[in-house]
Amino acid sequence: MSHINMSLTEAHDLALSCLITNGCDDVNARACADRMIEAEGDLCHSHGLFRLPWYVAGVRSGRVNGRAKPTVEQLAPAVIRVNGDRGYAPLGQKTAHQPLVDCARKNGIAALAFTNMFHIAAMWPEVEALARDGLCAIAVTPSYPYVAPAGGTKPLFGTNPMGFGWPRKDADPLVFDQASSSMARGEIQLAARDGRSVPETAGIGPDGVPSTDPNVILQGAQLGFGGYKGASLAMMVELIAGPLIGEFLSIESLEDDAGKGGPPKGGELIIALDPAMFGDAPGFLEHGEKLFGAILEQNGTRLPGARRFENRKLTAQQGIAIPNSLHQEILDLLA
Repeated sequence: MSHINMSLTEAHDLALSCLITNGCDDVNARACADRMIEAEGDLCHSHGLFRLPWYVAGVRSGRVNGRAKPTVEQLAPAVIRVNGDRGYAPLGQKTAHQPLVDCARKNGIAALAFTNMFHIAAMWPEVEALARDGLCAIAVTPSYPYVAPAGGTKPLFGTNPMGFGWPRKDADPLVFDQASSSMARGEIQLAARDGRSVPETAGIGPDGVPSTDPNVILQGAQLGFGGYKGASLAMMVELIAGPLIGEFLSIESLEDDAGKGGPPKGGELIIALDPAMFGDAPGFLEHGEKLFGAILEQNGTRLPGARRFENRKLTAQQGIAIPNSLHQEILDLLA
């Protein structure tokens, strides 16, 4: 597959222009472009420019509000809700970041419910930002029904990712972002595009038989990681980022799409904790480092997120490479 090389700035300008051309105002377009290029900079291509056509499709269909103005509401001393005004999540997250930090520092713990929004971005940026402000953070969101329940053969749960951030002293925070499915949906889609096989644990075909062909899995159902364990976590995410905050289940998001093929509408729940309010400040930092040191003493280990931080340094200097086919698709959207 042939590629085109560009700097992160060039990639950002391309995404920004494409979003504005297709109906986003500058504020919404910048928030989405920022998030995609953060993913590209970390070499997480499944959440980078690969997602741009999906962003555009949502706005073009009229389902997504490209001029959204998210609003923040305090529901309880430690509970905040953001109404995304039918926009994409990155702007709502940017709007709510400081209110969530302030609320967590005041109460020791704070929960943020995102509603009335569309989320197709990577999850680590929001928890990383909170960790850099000294907070521990957990974030979860559903998607469309892609994953079969344990023992089942039909899609029901979303891939339902979970993000976690832990602050560190004089080091990048520990951050992970992982689906409750065996593989992220985007990784399976990339494998299908590039003609690669996937592990047999990734999913099943319409006949319920495990397959290594990503195209077959995309027609069937994905599987939770670790069998019923991943499926149980996917169910948990459905509940606490759906009914708990008054938002869609994954199956309801698909019904709401009504065949338009746009991004999933739903919720996100972020829980932020201020370690200074839990009785072991500042000792928690050193205590956490003891665990990290023990992990790294073993050959072949690394801390979650470490590879992304290394990639970030590399791409800042060398830029990124995107497939010519994707680049042409973006140029067509610009036209």
